[in-house]
Amino acid sequence: MTRPGFPRTILEFQARFADEQACLDYLFQCRWTEGFVCPRCKGRAAWPVATRKIWQCTACDYQVSMTAGTVLHKTHTPLHLWFWAAYLMTTGTPGISAVQLQRQLGLSRYQTAWTMLHKLRRAMTNPDRTLLAREVEVDECEVGGREPGRRSGRSLTAKAAEVIVAVEVRGQGSGRVRMKVIHDASGETLCGFVTHTVEPGAIVHTDGWTGYAPLARNGYDHRPRSQRAAKREGNTDPVMPRVHRAISNFKSWLRGTHRSVSSEHLQAYMDEFTFRYNRRGTPMAAFQTLLGLETRQEPATYHQIVAQGPGAKRTT
Repeated sequence: MTRPGFPRTILEFQARFADEQACLDYLFQCRWTEGFVCPRCKGRAAWPVATRKIWQCTACDYQVSMTAGTVLHKTHTPLHLWFWAAYLMTTGTPGISAVQLQRQLGLSRYQTAWTMLHKLRRAMTNPDRTLLAREVEVDECEVGGREPGRRSGRSLTAKAAEVIVAVEVRGQGSGRVRMKVIHDASGETLCGFVTHTVEPGAIVHTDGWTGYAPLARNGYDHRPRSQRAAKREGNTDPVMPRVHRAISNFKSWLRGTHRSVSSEHLQAYMDEFTFRYNRRGTPMAAFQTLLGLETRQEPATYHQIVAQGPGAKRTT
């Protein structure tokens, strides 16, 4: 038995995942591509307990949930709605907001749609993902509102969040992207991000900000280029066009699909953008990745998610 393929059209998706049993069969094939193996005794035979979405080993009676360890763990929402949510989230170019998902799936509560999307975002980050390689552009930006009359630059406002972005250079195009919310633009913060994101020895393009200066000492081929100096010298070539394009696309997507997000949940939305951006050429495969039991993240509950929100109690 091989890993199941993924639907390539919306009609194929609708026909393939028409009911709960079809979704359970898909999860089984993803978990056990070579057939059932009991986690306890390594037995190869089991029978399904359909009413509880579990399989029970015939040798030791150990029960295995089809949704354990995934974003579907202990869900009360029908599986076929989860599959639709993952499909709409990964295959649509602009993604989908909680309001749109609630309307598309006919959910009675906005909270259900919001929680589903946030749980899916939690599954989009792989702690074991490989570092960006060869040649990378890195820059920071502010995400959020601007106060009237404020000066441009790196100074933060109460409504803005500082974000750092890295994009691989692949010829004239862009490779993978990484994004992270940061608290300041100090050398320790910026170089720490690069160290955890980019392979040692890679070429790293940045602007002239002094916070990036330690990169050369950290084993990178650091090539800073001041945008202001380039303009004064009459150099009209774009400075780090790939990372600036990624930042522009992220801001446009955030405004267009979600209107606005709280700073507490901004990283989750950046994780979604990163997941979708890095799989922009294979959106159907992205659906399979999201629900294919590949996530290394622990399932999150609604209360764990909202504990990071703007209404959460803060401790000192």
